[in-house]
Amino acid sequence: MSLSLPADPPRSRSLTGVLTQTIASLNGEGDWFAPARSAIVFVVDGLGAHNLAARRGHARFLGSLGGRRDVVRTVFPSTTAAALSSLLTGAEPGGHGIVGYRARIPGTDIASNQLHGWETDGLDPLTWQRRRPLMESEAAAGRPCFVVSRPEYTGTGFTAATLRGAEFLASSDLEERVRIAADLAGRHPGALIYLYAPDLDSAGHKHGWESDPWTDALERVDGAARILDAALDPGTGVLVTADHGMVDVPAHKHVLLSEDDPRVDGVALIGGEPRMLHLYAEPGRADDVLDVWRDREAARAWVMSRDEAIAAGVFGAVDDEVCARIGDVLVAARGRFAYYDDRERDKRPQRMVGQHGSLTDEERTVPLLRLGAFA
Repeated sequence: MSLSLPADPPRSRSLTGVLTQTIASLNGEGDWFAPARSAIVFVVDGLGAHNLAARRGHARFLGSLGGRRDVVRTVFPSTTAAALSSLLTGAEPGGHGIVGYRARIPGTDIASNQLHGWETDGLDPLTWQRRRPLMESEAAAGRPCFVVSRPEYTGTGFTAATLRGAEFLASSDLEERVRIAADLAGRHPGALIYLYAPDLDSAGHKHGWESDPWTDALERVDGAARILDAALDPGTGVLVTADHGMVDVPAHKHVLLSEDDPRVDGVALIGGEPRMLHLYAEPGRADDVLDVWRDREAARAWVMSRDEAIAAGVFGAVDDEVCARIGDVLVAARGRFAYYDDRERDKRPQRMVGQHGSLTDEERTVPLLRLGAFA
């Protein structure tokens, strides 16, 4: 069966190129950005280009920086673990191996959380994420590299897997983080700085991106970006981007999978996240699972086999060692739907409003805004 998947716009740029092109600009060799003495990549988790455009009046500084073409396409799945790994390694998920929010550890019945499950599930940050982090390579070559983020991310498995080699500086306050980043860039010529803000994403998951709390968080991000711009040394270039956008899914659009549901017949393990499921089939049942999901969900989701997804290139080129991490069947929501395993005792995930992970433009198009030497 031929798939009809959304196509990236012609000449669209990928999030995988942002950090590599930033490094090139520091070497005076970049194709995307002007040369800079130091550079800051400011990642605002969850800030989709469509979200920003719809609330531009509450982000007047960021909204003034770019137009429709100042965007990049994030990877698939459009989720933090996969996208940040791609940004920070320059590789697609099929290469670095972080193929979703939760992915099966081959040979086990564990769908490991790719953000928080490193320690509990025994994932080795040096090998499970399969590409050398760009920060590590740059630091080894003598470049000053820094991460400015929240304290709770200090020393985690995901941080080691994607940001090792950089010096980690922590603050719980966003405005303080941007001031730290600006100061580092000014004091360390040639520096590469990764500045991270998860606050907007957290508000979106809890309340939805169309909520007042999300708008309040956007205003704080906008104010922090303005402070960053004012604090920059003239030779510092800044890029403001994101890992994914967000759509709101109301509770009545939840698709709940119960014990007697034919859609879970033959499914041994469910991974991924509500808008992009990895379905790991029981031995010999993959075709049956695919047929049932196509029959019932084709109007609400893109349903594809592992082989079809790999052939379509949605994960980029997939290394042999990564294939088994991908579900036998993939279910990517088309509209405002989310899929939940209602057999799980913990119903708290079903309270989530803002979501992402699928192939829609709202989830995959993110800003690429320029400040300082990059403006």
